[in-house]
Amino acid sequence: MSYPNQNPYGPPPGQQPGQQPGYGYPQQTPPPSPYGQYPGPGGGMPGVPYVNGMPGGVKAARVMLFVLAGLNVIGLVFAVMGLGSVSKAAHNTSPYDTDETAAMLNVGKGVLIALIVLIVIFSAAAITLALQFANGGNGVRIASIIFGIANTLASLATFPIGLVHTALGIMVIVFVSKDDGNAWFSRPRY
Repeated sequence: MSYPNQNPYGPPPGQQPGQQPGYGYPQQTPPPSPYGQYPGPGGGMPGVPYVNGMPGGVKAARVMLFVLAGLNVIGLVFAVMGLGSVSKAAHNTSPYDTDETAAMLNVGKGVLIALIVLIVIFSAAAITLALQFANGGNGVRIASIIFGIANTLASLATFPIGLVHTALGIMVIVFVSKDDGNAWFSRPRY
C-alpha cells in the first residue's frame, strides 16, 4: 500500500517545482526599460525621481513668500504714511527756517520714495515667484534663491526691525535649495 502525498499542495509526482504542464515556455522577466517604470516611484527619466506632489519644504517656501509679500505691504502702508507726514512738514515750513531744513525734508522725501519703490518691487517679486511654484521650472527655483539672498541682505540693513525678513529669507533659500525642491522644479512637464 502506498502512502498518500505528504504535501497536498506540492507538485504532482514526476513534475519539477516551478513548471506548469501544457503552458509553453517558462515565464521570463521583461527587459528593463532605460526610462524606468511610469508613473511609479523612480519612473520617468533616468536620474530624475518621480515627484507625486509638491514637497512640504517647497510648500513652506511658497507660504513664506506670501508672508513676506504681506509684511512688505504693511511696511508699504507705513512708508506712505511717513511720506505724507514729511511732505506735510515740508509744505508747512516757515519762511524764517533755513534752507538746511527744507533740504533735509527733501532728502527725507527722496529716501522714502526710494524705499516705497523697493518695497513694491520686492512685494511683486515675492507674489510672482510664489504663484509660479506650481508649474515653474528651474528658473523659478533660481529666481527664488536670488530673491531670498536679496531679501536677506536688504533686511540686514534694518536689522532689529527686519529680523523676521532675515529669517524668512534664509528659510526660503534653504527649502528651495534642498534635494526635494530641486526634484520638484526639475521634474518633467507634459
